[in-house]
Amino acid sequence: MLLRFIFTNARVLIGAIVAAFFAFAATASAQSTIEKLVSPGQLSKDHQGEDITCNSCHASFKKTAQNALCLECHKDVAADIAALKGFHGKSTEVSGALCKLCHTEHEGAEFDIAAFDKPAFDHRLTDYPLLGAHKKAECAACHVAGKKFREAPSRCNDCHAKDDAHKGTLGSDCASCHKETLWKDVTFNHDKTKFPLLGGHKIADCAACHIAKKFKGTPTDCFACHKKDDAHKGAYGTACANCHDEKSWKSPIFDHATKTGFALRGAHRTIVCSACHTVSLTEPKLGRTCIACHRKVDVHKGRNGADCTDCHNEETWKTNSFNHDTQTKFPLKGGHKTVECALCHIEPVTKALPGRACIDCHQKDDPHKGSLGANCAACHNQTSWTQSVKFDHDLSSFPLLGAHKNAKCEACHTTKDFKTAPSDCKSCHADDDAHKGALGSDCGECHNPGGWSHWRFDHDAQTKFPLTGGHQGLKCAACHRSEAKEKIQQSSDCIACHRSDDKHRGQYGTNCERCHSPDAWDQIKFP
Repeated sequence: MLLRFIFTNARVLIGAIVAAFFAFAATASAQSTIEKLVSPGQLSKDHQGEDITCNSCHASFKKTAQNALCLECHKDVAADIAALKGFHGKSTEVSGALCKLCHTEHEGAEFDIAAFDKPAFDHRLTDYPLLGAHKKAECAACHVAGKKFREAPSRCNDCHAKDDAHKGTLGSDCASCHKETLWKDVTFNHDKTKFPLLGGHKIADCAACHIAKKFKGTPTDCFACHKKDDAHKGAYGTACANCHDEKSWKSPIFDHATKTGFALRGAHRTIVCSACHTVSLTEPKLGRTCIACHRKVDVHKGRNGADCTDCHNEETWKTNSFNHDTQTKFPLKGGHKTVECALCHIEPVTKALPGRACIDCHQKDDPHKGSLGANCAACHNQTSWTQSVKFDHDLSSFPLLGAHKNAKCEACHTTKDFKTAPSDCKSCHADDDAHKGALGSDCGECHNPGGWSHWRFDHDAQTKFPLTGGHQGLKCAACHRSEAKEKIQQSSDCIACHRSDDKHRGQYGTNCERCHSPDAWDQIKFP
């Protein structure tokens, strides 16, 4: 029974399929129905239409014919492949590949069959490789929504008409002057115009001459552009080229020597014309002596006469040719070489100076106030008052020994009256006294100039109280507690130091040594 049921239903199913097949072959309306029955999914909205059937994209039992059917509709893509243009014509991944590998169908009406990874897309496979600033541009800046990518404009002016600072006056071929890196990177060859750029004009900004981006009709004479730069304020006329060239305003080409008879040498070569020509080139009429122009800057106030060239030259006032060593009886050495003339020559140079001893000029500079005499050269030299002083302290009443050799003068000599400096230790080292005056003021009894740590005192030999027993190794401050004004006065009685240690509370008197020994309190001896 079961086998009969299966065979019966199989015959019915096969019959239905055969009937449907013949019905499909008979009419177009029946074909649409069968296609819908066996279709793998709905077509995308771009491929939907009454005139689109399976045969539009598929050839029965022939998969290789599918690409040709695609290109019959997409003729622009076919043209690109044939001409090796655009993405489909240049990409090695597209050549010979099946269209359906990238453009998948039957995924629904809203499925994007032309989707691709935009950030990873290599624009070099198109007819418009991205260069310069275009590399950073957003896709949507050039590819308008709703239009094919291939329809994006490729001319500069198509995208940048609103950025055209020239307002169309120079045409639409932006690339003839500008680069893709930056608008300001201009390659325009100005030498092809009637005004080749020379000197400083080579680096000038276009807008400096072409106001408001207006290029036609720009004047070519100097004064038209540089009137505001004219330091002469029109006093020297408008023919700037008579004195200047395109290199720099600061380097005039006017030959002052041949055209005026007054050669500009030294510092005169670099000064501005208006420094001498205060009104115009001819007014006022200038003299040719130094003092005619430089009287107001004469620091000597006429004391040294009117012939400046006796000492100075045209390079600078500070460099003078007067040789004080050979032309006077006082050669300038050390610090005297750099002092101003007026520092010594207060009166005209024709009037002799007071004298040639140091104290004649430097009495007011003497910090010792005459206490060390007038012979400054005994200690000082002409280079500096404070450097290389040659005073030998060992020849004084206080030779410098030990650490005193490295001490600075001002450490002991608080004033420049050196003779009044004290020579006893305590006068300088009272603050350094670790004993706080308990051992008197004669530091030299224990210490030497080598250092505070270098000391030697024999308490057994130098005092009447030898340190024995428990007294050995004690610090000085253990017994010497109060300040000693002059000599040390310290009692040798036990009770003087050990009253607080007396357990007997004075019952046995103050002569501790009768029972105790210096070694320890618990070593008791009875009388």
